[in-house]
Amino acid sequence: METPKSPLQPPTYGNLITVLSIDGGGIRGVIPATILAFLESELQKLDGEEARLADYFDVIAGTSTGGLVTAMLTAPNEQNRPLFAAKDIKDFYLNHCPKIFPQQSCPFANATKLLKSLTGPKYDGKYLHRLAKEKLGDNRLHQTLTNVVIPTFDIKKLQPTIFSSYEVKKSPSIDALLSDICIGTSAAPTYLPAHQFETHDPKGNARRFDLIDGGVAANNPTLVAISEVTKEITRGSSDFFPIKPMDYGRFLVISLGTGSPKTEEKYDAHKAAKWGLLGWLTSESSTPLTDVFMQSSGDMIDFHISNLFKALHSEESYLRIQDDTLTGNESSVDIATKKNLESLVGLGERLLKKPVTKVNFETGVCEPCHKGTNEEALIRYITFICRNSLQGEANS
Repeated sequence: METPKSPLQPPTYGNLITVLSIDGGGIRGVIPATILAFLESELQKLDGEEARLADYFDVIAGTSTGGLVTAMLTAPNEQNRPLFAAKDIKDFYLNHCPKIFPQQSCPFANATKLLKSLTGPKYDGKYLHRLAKEKLGDNRLHQTLTNVVIPTFDIKKLQPTIFSSYEVKKSPSIDALLSDICIGTSAAPTYLPAHQFETHDPKGNARRFDLIDGGVAANNPTLVAISEVTKEITRGSSDFFPIKPMDYGRFLVISLGTGSPKTEEKYDAHKAAKWGLLGWLTSESSTPLTDVFMQSSGDMIDFHISNLFKALHSEESYLRIQDDTLTGNESSVDIATKKNLESLVGLGERLLKKPVTKVNFETGVCEPCHKGTNEEALIRYITFICRNSLQGEANS
């Protein structure tokens, strides 16, 4: 087996390193999918109908459902263009989520789900496995049309495994099928089964992976993506010359959340104080333990990045779009009814019209920061990205 050759181009030689990051969140991935459709449509207004997000971002990162979106945006088709336009991803969710997370309509559905969750995952994952393999085919990590970073967690080793375009150059054993990576990063505990597969390096040596949801490690993969770029710079990669490792003003980061429950909506200490193992694993229509690690992971990474960019006087280089007002079924990761999915699409559309916010880490509430709407902020960022792309073409 020969060492894989990457079709990736070096970063644009403009002023910026552009990063797009997409959180995990099950069916709530339709929220960032709606925002991505707007983002790509604005790029097309400037550069034509064939413009795709993979053409403008030096790295796209995604965890869990965000990892699946990342692969869809960057995997090549037969014409070596992205398999999916951003506008098609919303329909992908609407059409396929009800089959990935089939809903029971019998009177005892909740009791059946509870019993099943005590003996195994709520869903068998078979439809997701077939779908990922059908859509992504034989495409492997090294073949993506721009750099990707997809976190997973290896349950056998009890440590994160990061599938990174940067790492595959020196560690070809991680050159897995994109379908296997997506199935692995989406294998949320209690919801979908863990995923095991093998790869072989150029010498024929096998490497086994035993993966669960990347959200265990980094539900918000933004910091992982920045770290992968920084690591590549410190290795002395000529692709990034003359960028310095701590020159965060050279980054332009768009980080998309999948929404979170309204602060006072779901749990409190009075409820949690009564929970044993069963209570932490099953409460009403959700899994508290999963909600906790997803929310804490996303917020802590936002906390670190916000303060890092602030300390380095680069606050304008980081845009986080998140909605913390989800209620009822909207806050679920798996209630894939037509009504709920359409509600999430509407939520994503309304989120574009809402003001840019930052999390108040004392209250946990997203507060307006007087920088216009998310839609206006994205248009400003698109202008920067297109200018950077033009400068890169001029300098290359």
